[in-house]
Amino acid sequence: MNSASASPKSIALVVDDNPESLGMVSTALEKNGMTVLVARNGMAALELTQRVEPDVVLMDAMMPEMDGFETCRRLKSGPAPLAAPIIFMTGLTEREHILAGLHAGGVDYITKPVDIEELLARLSTHIVNFRLLQSARTALDTGGNAVLAFNADGKFLWGSTKAYVDLSALGVPTQDQKFAFWILTCTQNPVSAVAPFVAGDATLQFLGMTAMSEVLVRLVHRNGQTKERALIESFGLTPREAEILYWLSMGKTNRDISSILDLSARTVNKHLEQVFQKMGVDNRTSAAVLADRVLHREA
Repeated sequence: MNSASASPKSIALVVDDNPESLGMVSTALEKNGMTVLVARNGMAALELTQRVEPDVVLMDAMMPEMDGFETCRRLKSGPAPLAAPIIFMTGLTEREHILAGLHAGGVDYITKPVDIEELLARLSTHIVNFRLLQSARTALDTGGNAVLAFNADGKFLWGSTKAYVDLSALGVPTQDQKFAFWILTCTQNPVSAVAPFVAGDATLQFLGMTAMSEVLVRLVHRNGQTKERALIESFGLTPREAEILYWLSMGKTNRDISSILDLSARTVNKHLEQVFQKMGVDNRTSAAVLADRVLHREA
């Protein structure tokens, strides 16, 4: 692994209770320009990551008291899950052990005795991919987009910094059964068929699925006022017109809006004519774009 691929500033956390293995791996990584942190057990690793965020973690599976699988699960869960990739290195080679590592949240599995060249090559790939993902999340934040990702069971996977901070501050009940059911609904329906999940001053909007089957969600913080109120004040709409415009901005069809608000399609069309006139636009797309800007500003 050269310095160009993972940069001299890359930080690796090596977790292993075997001094010989710990020393060999640490020395190899340091020779390749990496900063190495070491932990002799799972608890030490958990405490260390509270102070420093590594770019990658090398985790021994078999350790006393708390094994690598449990350590990995704890690092990847809780209110502040570790974003860095975790690679297992162990003498356990059975399929069940490999699957246990991946299910715990690991991204790769290297068997002992460790082949240093292979380790460095895999490490380089995972660090580069991790940094690309971090750059994408930073871009989301810079653009003011509060985006979160969950798995099909409702478990939080990752999110832009803004979204993660707001999610915690607003106390969105992501552990609640209703939220889990909403996420499941997202996995089974198109975006236009999924109503937002509302929790206090927060609204979660389904954006779609990634190729990795992650459920992408946008978090809208309403700052103490309803989303409809923001649209009313921005465009001089009536409460009903604001409701219809909001659902239009969510990608809903006229038929969807009719069903959601229990209105006839004709009534929805009439209201939209007034909305377009007040907004100074002549089509649904333009209205949705302007409304989305207002809702993002209020987020």
